[in-house]
Amino acid sequence: MFRSLTPVVKNLLLITIGIFVITSFALPQLKSWFALYYIHSDRFEPFQFLTYMFMHADFWHLFSNMLGLFIFGPLLEQFLGGKKLLVLWLVCGIGSGILYSGYTYYRMHQLDTQVEQYYEDPTPDEFSRFVSKNRHMFNPGIYDFIDEYSRNPENERYINSAKNTLLRVRNNVANIPMVGASGALFGVLIAFGMLFPNTQLFLLFPPMPVKAKYLVLFYGLYTVYNILVNNPTDNVAHFAHLSGLVIGFILITYWKRSRNSFY
Repeated sequence: MFRSLTPVVKNLLLITIGIFVITSFALPQLKSWFALYYIHSDRFEPFQFLTYMFMHADFWHLFSNMLGLFIFGPLLEQFLGGKKLLVLWLVCGIGSGILYSGYTYYRMHQLDTQVEQYYEDPTPDEFSRFVSKNRHMFNPGIYDFIDEYSRNPENERYINSAKNTLLRVRNNVANIPMVGASGALFGVLIAFGMLFPNTQLFLLFPPMPVKAKYLVLFYGLYTVYNILVNNPTDNVAHFAHLSGLVIGFILITYWKRSRNSFY
């Protein structure tokens, strides 16, 4: 089975798995350095647009991404050539990071606006409104504080405590890192679906055959659904997945204009 691995796929697997082993057992601090942060975070560095895709949160995160590359990558490399597969992987990965950063910037702007509204009008009602909009960021004890604050709306200690709480929540959100090669993998996935749409794939769950084009369509619709639902407790970067699909679609469409570009 491993003899069927093509050179670029094999090297990407070895590099990514090797980095995971290093960051898990030898140099764990690399994960926090090389993950992708909000562009206005103190932890952000431009090189993270590349390095984040080689970091993974845990074994299963790594396994799912590398399994997808292992399954879909070799045939794509044989068809596109190693250079184009590498370009596809890197462009979709880096592009997903950039687009996701734009999405994060938009969401952080909304959060900053809510914080500023409280600073302009530091009342219990305004604080309660912020908590209500972002309840997933607080533990249940916050409601005891709101009750006490409501009874003492002019108390400077409560006002300052509320301000500090909002800043802490805001900074915690700003410093949530993104890691993983999922954006790159989704680019590979849509490329496979576009170039080999009628290839039969056998799913494990549920155990049934499905054509590649339908699998890609399902993942695309599922990703859009999760973005629209916007579950605040979901820590999966669905927008990055969608970005990988879109960038991969654009790349393959561009390359397909000239059949001679494949080799």
